[in-house]
Amino acid sequence: MTSTRHTHVLFDFFGTLVDYSASRTTQGYQRSHELLRCYGGRLDYPDFLVEWSRVCTDFDRGSDLDDHEFTMDEVVEVFLSTVLGRQPDAADVRAFVDTYVAEWSREVRYPAGVADLLSGLADDYRLAVVSNTHHAPLVPTHLAAMGVTSLFDAVITSVRVGWRKPDPRIYAAALGELGVAAESVVFVGDTIEPDYHGPRRLGMRAFLIDPTGRAPVPDRHRLSSVFDLPGRLAGFTTVAPD
Repeated sequence: MTSTRHTHVLFDFFGTLVDYSASRTTQGYQRSHELLRCYGGRLDYPDFLVEWSRVCTDFDRGSDLDDHEFTMDEVVEVFLSTVLGRQPDAADVRAFVDTYVAEWSREVRYPAGVADLLSGLADDYRLAVVSNTHHAPLVPTHLAAMGVTSLFDAVITSVRVGWRKPDPRIYAAALGELGVAAESVVFVGDTIEPDYHGPRRLGMRAFLIDPTGRAPVPDRHRLSSVFDLPGRLAGFTTVAPD
């Protein structure tokens, strides 16, 4: 097997570099509900959450068929049209998106030491993020808040590419934007299909963050947290993917 030096590390974002809640309803969305009432919506708060969840689930089911990505603007437009009984103004859609995303982001947490971890890795590797998200500014905004934007060569999001992980087109877009071959890349994430099998199908090495040890991956491909990564990388800087 030909040896290859790994030059790039690609990270999933949510659940890998930051902690978060994937729920669309439990974070608390009083401001979003108040905005809806200002638009003329009559739903009380519990019914607002139920209807919002229903619309989001419908979009998810559509994406599950072929991994195409949808935008938060599309979800909000359908939601507002449904509950208001009219086509919402573009400005109202944008205001609702911004309000909802801000409330959702309150449960995003930056683990202590992650900025130092990334800074150390950037001394030896080129870094990028490849993340599924419905809102293009979301990941860059959090990277800026973490103070690590300058450490990344690129931020590739599903909403920009149009396809979510594990569709091969998002990984191909990342490789193309970075100008690097798959065999020179290590992918790190916390979800087995998007962050492990997907990258490996394109020829990348991948590590799965799996602190419980339940995922069916070899132990040498398993991390208890992202903080295990530097030690693991040190062991194979000149070894081809397995």
